[in-house]
Amino acid sequence: MQLSKIERIKYLVGRLLEASKAYYAEDKEIMSNLEYDRLYDELVELEKETGVILSNSPTINVGYEAVEELPKERHESPMLSLGKTKSREELQQWLQGNPAILSWKLDGLTIVLTYRDGKLEKAVTRGNGEIGEVITNNAKTFKNLPLNIAYKGELILRGEAVIGYSDFEAINKEIEDEASKYKNPRNLCSGSVRQLNSEMTAKRNVRFFAFALVKAEGVDFHNSKEAQFVFLMEQGFEVVDYKIVKEDTILDAIADFEHRIESYDIPSDGLVLTYEDIAYGQSLGRTAKFPRDSIAFKWADELKETVLTEVEWSASRTGLINPVAIFEPVELEGTTVSRASVHNISIVKALKLGIGDHITVYKANMIIPQIAENLTGSDTLEIPKLCPVCGGPTIIRQTADVQSLYCTNEKCAAKRIKAFTLFVSRDAMNIDGLSEATLEKFIEQGFIHEYADLFYLSRYRNRIIAMEGFGEKSYQNLTDSIEAARNTTLPRVIYALGIANIGVANAKMLCRYFDYDLNSLRHADVETLSAIEGVGEVIASAFVDYMQDQENLQKLDKLLQELHIEKPKVDMDSQTLGGMSFVITGSLKHYASRNELKEAIELKGGKVTGSVTGKTTCLINNDIASSSSKNKKAKELNVPILSEEEFLAKYFGA
Repeated sequence: MQLSKIERIKYLVGRLLEASKAYYAEDKEIMSNLEYDRLYDELVELEKETGVILSNSPTINVGYEAVEELPKERHESPMLSLGKTKSREELQQWLQGNPAILSWKLDGLTIVLTYRDGKLEKAVTRGNGEIGEVITNNAKTFKNLPLNIAYKGELILRGEAVIGYSDFEAINKEIEDEASKYKNPRNLCSGSVRQLNSEMTAKRNVRFFAFALVKAEGVDFHNSKEAQFVFLMEQGFEVVDYKIVKEDTILDAIADFEHRIESYDIPSDGLVLTYEDIAYGQSLGRTAKFPRDSIAFKWADELKETVLTEVEWSASRTGLINPVAIFEPVELEGTTVSRASVHNISIVKALKLGIGDHITVYKANMIIPQIAENLTGSDTLEIPKLCPVCGGPTIIRQTADVQSLYCTNEKCAAKRIKAFTLFVSRDAMNIDGLSEATLEKFIEQGFIHEYADLFYLSRYRNRIIAMEGFGEKSYQNLTDSIEAARNTTLPRVIYALGIANIGVANAKMLCRYFDYDLNSLRHADVETLSAIEGVGEVIASAFVDYMQDQENLQKLDKLLQELHIEKPKVDMDSQTLGGMSFVITGSLKHYASRNELKEAIELKGGKVTGSVTGKTTCLINNDIASSSSKNKKAKELNVPILSEEEFLAKYFGA
């Protein structure tokens, strides 16, 4: 019996770590929050029962390792998780007669900020609780974060970076391809905060809410957590909304928060209760994973049983076909719901779905409908062998541990409509008046077959004016927008082509690297593109595959005949690094990140790549004696290795 329980522990640890990696490091979900909590609670009970705790158990290891793209840094003090409960009475008993602060538990990305001399010096993500990622430049773009404060001593605080539901919906609305839409605000925020390009972060309306003060030299808070909150507000920070509670008021306070979450714009997955008396809280110490001065309260999800009546398969521009569960309507958290995304084939299989199955559904974080459990588990749902849009054959493809369904027909109407929708979108060619519905009509009428055809719509003037929803004025507005779109930039064109994995930021990066020379860009090989910082082999391969397809090239050439591509004007006197190529590695002292130094080099006409080659001007590394692979490669190729200060002195005159 003991052995079977230990085997179960091993399975649970592996499954939970797998889910954590997907959620924290890859911004995707392979199981619901409800399922994660259930498995986690089962693991805790088994560990208590058997006395066995594996070294990699999520009950003693916090979070997941930071990804490689951003510089890492160890926190001055470890960031522990919180113990949790879903029982209001347990929360009430936890107080033991002591007053406490009850506040939102926000659902975003935890950040540690350090201020010195009244200025933001550093921002680091939580990471695995011990080591986080340095995102200082990105933090400076948070919409409500003070960059300068009145307090001049060393200040360290913690808080949550979040994206509100309204901003989340607005951003998703601009993404025409359903498969490319973000699943929830937390994933969008995580990706936004950890961008390599802070310009992308700035566009996402990320906000920061402080929830804990770690250090403030020389300030007497009179042993009060609330006094710390007041101090932070006085410095210009927004703090999490909170209430001071006691045993006789906490239940009413919880009910008030519960009522407010229905219309609260900031994602929250529960509440946090922290003793108001700082000294008392500190005297309680901590466990291996949890501090004893705080506890988290998670909403008990409202579960409703219903019947699965249909699974709708939704095709996208990339060929991805997403399953959406349709079920008999139920009332959840005050609204009627009848559908929920199932995300991919892996989840369909895990749930063992079949039409007519009895399922339970809930709203994740009281917002997003999800299937919690399949009570029937018939496992009879047929995965479509044909695309629901074009009737072409489908295929299941596996990426890492996730299986997804794709349409294999390159001429699928869904792909064409979604591709045109992306092409005319704001960040691409920016053509107003062409909704997805209008594009569908134009394709059905034979007006457009490829991108260049959009610039010949005047041939069909009379037929378009006669179409429902159109008229002379609508046609003229559309024509004006099309004419304006003829004057564009190369990054817009590259993004508009809809090449897999090429977003707005990547398109700009590629164009800038090749000095906005399309001929050089279209003939680049995978090795050259992969060496560009922030590109990598996946993006490089997708780009090269597109540019080596003769049909794509013919369509691109026809499109280019209709466009005037403006090249950014550059002050040649400032291009002192023109023709030079650099590689940056290791931590920096004068720049907040490698990306910041990279931008400084590019402003002077230089290029920054990810690999040392014979063409590299120099390798910038503050640890010149390092035995890293880049240092070894530089020595083999006789490429100079310069410290940051040596580089600045030689090339920037600093």
